[in-house]
Amino acid sequence: MIRAATPDDLDAIAALHAEARATYYRGHLPEAEYDGPAERARSRDAWSAALAREEPEAAVLLADHRGVIAGVAAYRPVDGVMTLTQLHVSPAHWRRGIGTALHTACVTAWQHTGVRTARLLVFEHNIRAQDFYTRHGWRPDPGDPRQDTHLVLRLAVPAPTG
Repeated sequence: MIRAATPDDLDAIAALHAEARATYYRGHLPEAEYDGPAERARSRDAWSAALAREEPEAAVLLADHRGVIAGVAAYRPVDGVMTLTQLHVSPAHWRRGIGTALHTACVTAWQHTGVRTARLLVFEHNIRAQDFYTRHGWRPDPGDPRQDTHLVLRLAVPAPTG
C-alpha cells in the first residue's frame, strides 16, 4: 500500500534511507560519507524538512508492506523542474514491485498536476537504480548529463489516460 508519510514515520524513513544508501555507496565512498554519525544526522534533518514541507506540489510517499515501511519516495520542484529527490526500497523487499508502485504513484500525482517533465540524479555506480529508471522511461538529460558523481536523468511524463 502506498500512502503519504507523516512525521511519525521519520525514524523508519531515516533507517530505510541509510540501509538503502549503503548498498550502492559501499566500496565507492568512505563509510563516514554515507553512514557516519554526521551523515545520519544530516539525512534525518533533511527527511524531517521534507515531511514538514507544505508545498502542494511536494510529497513524501511510503510503501507499507504488511505493516513494515518497505520503501520511500520524495519529490518536489527544484529550480522550476519537478524532481524525484529520493526513491529507496529496503533491500529485504527488492524485486517485489515496491519501487514500481512508488514510481507509479509519483508519476500519477505529476500527471494530475500537469507536470510534463521530471528529473532525478542517480549515483554513477548505482547500476541497479539506473536499470530501474531506464525500464520506467527515464533517459539521460542531453543538456545536463552529469552533476559530479551523479547522472542526471529526465522523464517525459505521459499525459493522463482516461
